Amino acid sequence: MPFTLATWNINSVRLRENIVAQLLRDEMPDVLCLQECKSPVEKIPTEQFRALGYNHMVARGQKGYNGVAILSKIPMVEAGAVDYAALGHARHVAGKLENGVTIHNFYVPAGGDVPDREVNEKFGQKLDYLMEMRDAFHGDMPQKSILVGDLNIAPREDDVWDHKKLLKVVSHTPVEVEALGETQDAGGWIDVTRADIPDGRLYSWWSYRAKDWDAADKGRRLDHIWATPDIANAAHGSRILRAARGWEQPSDHAPVFATFDI
Repeated sequence: MPFTLATWNINSVRLRENIVAQLLRDEMPDVLCLQECKSPVEKIPTEQFRALGYNHMVARGQKGYNGVAILSKIPMVEAGAVDYAALGHARHVAGKLENGVTIHNFYVPAGGDVPDREVNEKFGQKLDYLMEMRDAFHGDMPQKSILVGDLNIAPREDDVWDHKKLLKVVSHTPVEVEALGETQDAGGWIDVTRADIPDGRLYSWWSYRAKDWDAADKGRRLDHIWATPDIANAAHGSRILRAARGWEQPSDHAPVFATFDI
């Protein structure tokens, strides 16, 4: 049975409960992975989501920061959570669907403003987080798995609005792009979005600072859907719901979708 998956950094699931419900009603993904939920698990507003058919959830949360959750119409059991780089942050949770597919939902640290770990602790934490992800995949090569989330890196030149201007800006620096590439290679992950949409500029994030984000269009593709080679060929229909960036009281991220015929 095919299933459609979406990933979205929601920037507070409680504050934006209504637009999460709007996405679930309008787009009806079978699985929705949320990042930056900014809520303890017990305070995630599941009642409205359950009423829409999303009766299964695995999550990790903390008050006011970070937090990841997977909502599903398909029966799902928790498949663990790892505190990469021992930050004490709720940045990863995994769920296993009844069809045997494991979904890893990540919120990689943003890394602060200065791309130098010697003067910016947050940048060092980001690199350490990615390296621990890489080493974990080297040690346990995943199968029949999907990795999604806000990875906070736009790796390709056409994943940002201006490659040259952003080379020294956190999220597109060469050291981050290299670290993400090593993490991807370690698990043999296929970038499903770019396999489906190989050419052209593609963004999933636009800053709140822009007076008119749509007209300025200074975006970055920070949100990703990857799959292991054994199921990557089953993926299709990739898209980014850019319109959601313009919804009432929006997140600064837009949802990313893919469908898997599994």
